[in-house]
Amino acid sequence: MQEAKSAARRQLLEARKAMPGEQRGYADLATWKALRDFLIEVVDEGAVVAAYRPFGSEPGAALEPELPERLAVVYKVIEPVLLPDKDLAWRDAGGPGGQEEPDANSQGGDGPNPGGETLGPDAIKEAAAVIVPALAVSDDGMRLGRGGGSYDRALARVGPEVPVVALLRDGEFGFLVPAEPHDRPVTGVITPATGFTSLR
Repeated sequence: MQEAKSAARRQLLEARKAMPGEQRGYADLATWKALRDFLIEVVDEGAVVAAYRPFGSEPGAALEPELPERLAVVYKVIEPVLLPDKDLAWRDAGGPGGQEEPDANSQGGDGPNPGGETLGPDAIKEAAAVIVPALAVSDDGMRLGRGGGSYDRALARVGPEVPVVALLRDGEFGFLVPAEPHDRPVTGVITPATGFTSLR
């Protein structure tokens, strides 16, 4: 199982890195528009949204302003902080009722992660929607991450009615994802070409 997941990760990461920069920019803008439209439909203004800060070749990494800052115009955003035991705590990233001027020297999660007050792992329980990174998602919502298990632990704290949405590149949805008992599914995916697809 682990060997199959590692091989899939290598294949998907290589494909992402090979994508030309200009194409990434167009794809990320389409992804953002689909995410924005989805959230407008299902999340009240000022509600808590758990999101992350895409980096490298991840979907959304080419956005300026970055994803948390875009979301913080409408929502109170929390973003992940990787703990020593690989669990995720959360940091107030700003927005209505949140931290307005993040500390650009702080780090957390899988990449650059400026933000305000650090909250505990249970802060995700307050989220009205959760945006998660993924390398691929199967037709039944199983998510392939980078292998640390951090998001699977965090998503175990999220209620069944809360939308959990993965941002993907085209061609990464419908992937055969080897699943293990601890893996947590997502309830929807967004790709540049298709927009939002519900998996509920």
